[in-house]
Amino acid sequence: MSAQTLAIGLLLYPDLTQLDLTGPFEVFTRAPGAQVHLIWKTREPVVSDRGMAILPSTTFEACPKLDVLCVPGGPGQIALMEDNDTLAFIRRKSAEVNLLTSVCTGSLVLGAAGLLQGRKATCHWGSLSQLALLGAEPVGERVVRDGNLITGAGVTSGIDFALSVVAALYGDEIAQAIQLQMEYDPAPPFDCGSPRVASAEQVARASAQAAGFIAKRLKATQKAALRLSNSACRS
Repeated sequence: MSAQTLAIGLLLYPDLTQLDLTGPFEVFTRAPGAQVHLIWKTREPVVSDRGMAILPSTTFEACPKLDVLCVPGGPGQIALMEDNDTLAFIRRKSAEVNLLTSVCTGSLVLGAAGLLQGRKATCHWGSLSQLALLGAEPVGERVVRDGNLITGAGVTSGIDFALSVVAALYGDEIAQAIQLQMEYDPAPPFDCGSPRVASAEQVARASAQAAGFIAKRLKATQKAALRLSNSACRS
């Protein structure tokens, strides 16, 4: 793969979590010769779940050939799981890219497109188990690679994920240089950023706060799993 022509596409859609996209975007745009595209159906501003408006740089129709496709997560992922235009675009691009990737619950969208059957993947810890409904093997790690599939866990893991992608494409030295340029040297003020280190009370409280939304996401995942099953039966 030539670094001079490397094309990386990030799916941009309404109600995504902006850091799922902007973290990897910051890393990818620092890679030598990389062209990074923000892709949506139109060129109109897209508003994230927290109100940040982001401009797409290309559309599904005009999107050039890609070497890497990344699907970020966020609340808007639920609607994407039955958005036929978006799922068809992802399937088309999955056939041409060298790396198919996601951050957070973007992996559920890949699963809804039928692209995770029998493959290891991860997403945000609150929805990790839902991957199994879509034929994937859930793995509770920050970055998971299975062949040409690379998935990142929740939100902030997008930076770790993107550095791993750059290392896979360019080598460790360039990925390390980007990490240094960004002064990516995490030292969080609290040791509670994962269920592995948070207290049982903190995990229970966070789970309870998100329970209603996770149930809504689960219904969307179950519907997507049923569609995949029906499609497999017809074929």
